[in-house]
Amino acid sequence: MVSAIIPARNEEASIARAVESVAAQFEVGEVIVVDDQSTDRTLEILYDLASRIPKLKILRAGDLPSGWTGKNHAVAVGAAAAKGDWLLFTDSDTYHHLGSTRRALADAVDHDAVLVSYSPEQELQSFWERALIPFVYCRLSANFSFACVNDPGRPEAAANGQFLLILRDAYDAVGGHGAVAGEILEDVALARRVKQHGYGIYFTAPMGVVRTRMYRSFGAMWQGWTKNLYLLVGGTPGSVLWELSAVVPWFDVMLVAAVWAYLATHTSVSVWLLPLLLLVPLFRGHARFAMALYRNLYPVSYVQYYVPGVSLYMAVLAASWWQSTRGAVVWKGRAYPAKTR
Repeated sequence: MVSAIIPARNEEASIARAVESVAAQFEVGEVIVVDDQSTDRTLEILYDLASRIPKLKILRAGDLPSGWTGKNHAVAVGAAAAKGDWLLFTDSDTYHHLGSTRRALADAVDHDAVLVSYSPEQELQSFWERALIPFVYCRLSANFSFACVNDPGRPEAAANGQFLLILRDAYDAVGGHGAVAGEILEDVALARRVKQHGYGIYFTAPMGVVRTRMYRSFGAMWQGWTKNLYLLVGGTPGSVLWELSAVVPWFDVMLVAAVWAYLATHTSVSVWLLPLLLLVPLFRGHARFAMALYRNLYPVSYVQYYVPGVSLYMAVLAASWWQSTRGAVVWKGRAYPAKTR
């Protein structure tokens, strides 16, 4: 039996869809939703769902202990009550297609893995979602290789907490979420512990299995990515500088400037040639982004968001670095102190 565990804090807009789609999975014997001090209609919706979904169990997270993040505490409460041989951790903004759990169990067998994680398809409805989220995931795909993560001989480890299936015995052996209680990127930290203990993991991004709309407003999207992005690119000032050098075509810009300076000095070309020359790195940036979109199964038409996407990405990365090292990481109305690195 699989026990599905869903943390919920003010999720009235999406919780019903998530619960219903998870409960529809034949292999899921129980759906445990842990309410984390919601102040909206989340609990009301859950009690209504429980009246017609017998496998739904509703728990209350209670006060947040010192040293824990809210999500980690909520899922730990759910895991403690779960009875399944496998634990499926998922988020309240996900939708699980029929057969998703069966596929994950099959992948666990096929790849000799005790942890199977999927990166969901993204539902993008607003301009800002389409500008930033594909750009972020294209960059993550450049930094995280599924092949390296899934190779038991390599140290790299990663997972996505929006869909994370783990064998209960392995979960307990590595210390569960209690071992990563204060981690913002608890999914990656848990995967790292699983791999360090010699277990196999399998991480991929399938189509038609699970999807999500992560953020329903610009503010929530900004807060969500500033919480995570600094850690996702490496969690050091050096990794931030490296990432900025990768997303901004500095070399192309400097080359154009050098060519223009030479022409301006040795020929009679107009100074207005510079803006035209700057179109060269801009075009190259668009071309690289279009190829990344194609490789990551996003519509290539999203290349039209390249300029706002790269601009917003740099702003979010800078804000994430600042909050993670000098300020406080804020999420769902809670502030977690920065960890200087």
